[in-house]
Amino acid sequence: MRSLKIQLKNQIDAAMGRRACDLVIRNVRYLDVFSCAWRRGNLAISDGMIVGLEPGLKAHREIDAKGAAVVPGFIDAHVHIESSLLTPDHFEAAVLPKGTTTAVCDPHELANVLGVDGLRYFLQASEELSLDLRVMLSSCVPATHFETNGGGTIEAEQLLPLAAHANALGLAEMMNVPGVLNADPQILAKIEGFAELGKPIDGHCPLVRGQALSAYAAAGITSCHESSEFEEAAEKLTKGIAVWIREGSVAKDLHALVPLLTMATSTSIGFCTDDRNPLDIASQGHIDYLVREAIRLGVAPEIAYRSASWSVARHYGLKRKGAIAPGYEADLILLGDEKSCAIQNVLRRGVPVGELPAAKISAAQIRNTIRAKAPEASDLTGPSGRVHVIGVRAGRILTDRHVMNHDAKGVARLSVMERYGHGSKPANGYVTGFGAHFDGAIASSVGHDSHNLIVAGKNEADMKIALAALIESGGGFCVARQGAVQALLPLPFGGLMSERPAEELTRELKKMHEASRATGCELPEPFLQLAFLSLPVIPSLKLTDKGLVDVEKFQMIDVRAS
Repeated sequence: MRSLKIQLKNQIDAAMGRRACDLVIRNVRYLDVFSCAWRRGNLAISDGMIVGLEPGLKAHREIDAKGAAVVPGFIDAHVHIESSLLTPDHFEAAVLPKGTTTAVCDPHELANVLGVDGLRYFLQASEELSLDLRVMLSSCVPATHFETNGGGTIEAEQLLPLAAHANALGLAEMMNVPGVLNADPQILAKIEGFAELGKPIDGHCPLVRGQALSAYAAAGITSCHESSEFEEAAEKLTKGIAVWIREGSVAKDLHALVPLLTMATSTSIGFCTDDRNPLDIASQGHIDYLVREAIRLGVAPEIAYRSASWSVARHYGLKRKGAIAPGYEADLILLGDEKSCAIQNVLRRGVPVGELPAAKISAAQIRNTIRAKAPEASDLTGPSGRVHVIGVRAGRILTDRHVMNHDAKGVARLSVMERYGHGSKPANGYVTGFGAHFDGAIASSVGHDSHNLIVAGKNEADMKIALAALIESGGGFCVARQGAVQALLPLPFGGLMSERPAEELTRELKKMHEASRATGCELPEPFLQLAFLSLPVIPSLKLTDKGLVDVEKFQMIDVRAS
């Protein structure tokens, strides 16, 4: 590898015309993100960096853009690659052509399953990809003490040595809000350690407002992707917390928050996908979808493209990314039409994505993490009578709370089963929102964040069948009905991901959705929606393997209603 000194000399010589550039893209309208203005020029690239904007520079290769608009490559400000169901190499293949050239990931899904080994896997993968993958080191493994995970507890002394990795960006979403507000020593050790290193600390504070939000920000936390209400997000901006507008497969906040995105706020607002499955990536897009929708909803294209690139790079201290200017990486998107975000070509460090080498990252060394034994149908029976019922909101990961009869119309059974081999009996509760005519069972080994087995159903027999199928396959998604498995998508890598390419998983997910609709399920994305019903850091009621959690009171409660 050439030294930085030699690289800098070559780039300066190329910029001065003393040596040929690698590539010149002529006749472009490029976005100047610093002023949010479109400018005309030529983009000269050497060693993967932009070295000039003026005409006259020679190059080994030229492209005539014929006046096409060019914007910086998109940066996903917060993503769990595990939720794409894809290993990092297949994730890269899915999102690079959509214009996402950089992703800031938090591997806490795999870390909750495998512990520190899950973090190391993503750090190692980042070294092999053409996609610029930056890893935020998971702050809350497990997310709470209300659940059982397989990765144990990751403390500051385990995280800080990993922070020396070149692609370790900072401390990932601090979900333990009570721990921060009560100055828990273990939480403060993590925050202090990363603050001393000068690395950013991501937040996770849904619906936190007022004095509590001020205290949370005072701890040095400077971003949050969990805003779902306009006023909530607006307050975070006033307290120095950057807002990442999220549009995942379940949590969809763009329409509520997009009025907040203006020229004045765009330096502190970015876009993220958080949890987005390959079917949505293929059919709608990735960050390009958020940009396209924001523009359709009235945001000026210049502002939307700025927030999708430079604003996020600036926040995370990625000083050579997110802009089209000399000294910045040549991560570029050529557009047929900037108003519809019609992508013609994507370049990563000056190389068209179609010419980049295909990465191959094996997950074969990962062992089967499902060690539970299939339950009996009787193990899945909850209490009867008046019970607390979790109310699903389609398109939201926030839930409502109800008190209803257990056999009321639209109420389904919900069970969460510890999967790491401790032999615990399932925790049983109730849920509504799957549909008045829901009949069958839908199960998943993706159950944020500890990823125990979770199943919703109208009868215990189908629920048992679905859980047994997941245990046998090493995890995944399953639909059972009328005493038989109707559809099964194995996810054997940690019970979270598959080594199959996105195209294959997309076809399988379509079959899974057809099978779920045949049960009468009305949720557009039942599998990831189900996964969030066991996440006890998102209000209001959630069910873990240990029982029903009142997230607002941060305590366990009885399923039976008094």
